[in-house]
Amino acid sequence: MTDIDDHGRPEPPLTGDETATLLGFLDYQRATFQWKCAGLGADAFNATVASSTMTLGGMMKHLALVEDSWFSQWLRGHESGPPWVTANWEADPDWDWHSATENTPEELRLLWSQSVEKSRAMVSEALDEGDLGQLAHRKWPDGRSPSMRWIITHMIEEYARHNGHADLLRESIDGESGE
Repeated sequence: MTDIDDHGRPEPPLTGDETATLLGFLDYQRATFQWKCAGLGADAFNATVASSTMTLGGMMKHLALVEDSWFSQWLRGHESGPPWVTANWEADPDWDWHSATENTPEELRLLWSQSVEKSRAMVSEALDEGDLGQLAHRKWPDGRSPSMRWIITHMIEEYARHNGHADLLRESIDGESGE
């Protein structure tokens, strides 16, 4: 049984094995991001802080891309699908961040949640075939591949970094803060 905290986040297991602990912390970070974006409309999703152009909407679309990239494309070796494959990345290398203004918060939430669910399925499939030490299907130009352990740890770091950004943005929008 997973304990749920006051913000609806699943607590990582205190005595889980390596896989349960890493996936528990990743789900905790995902839930923290979801909490930071909860209940906000389009104006809030497009708000910025100080001189930064970062928005919660852009961050949500970016994290949907990162989920798809690391778990579907890198770990499992699948090709990219829409909307990523149709984007003009040469014209705008930060298309994921910038194009979010064209989406409603509901569209962004759906895109992100579908990417997370797809990632969970990709991890489950991979764990059915091996352990955290298995290498990703994709390779860097030098021929090396990251392990699934590395990918999950990287995703925890990705969310933790962006959760700090999300906390600052959310606090500037409506004063909601915490963790």
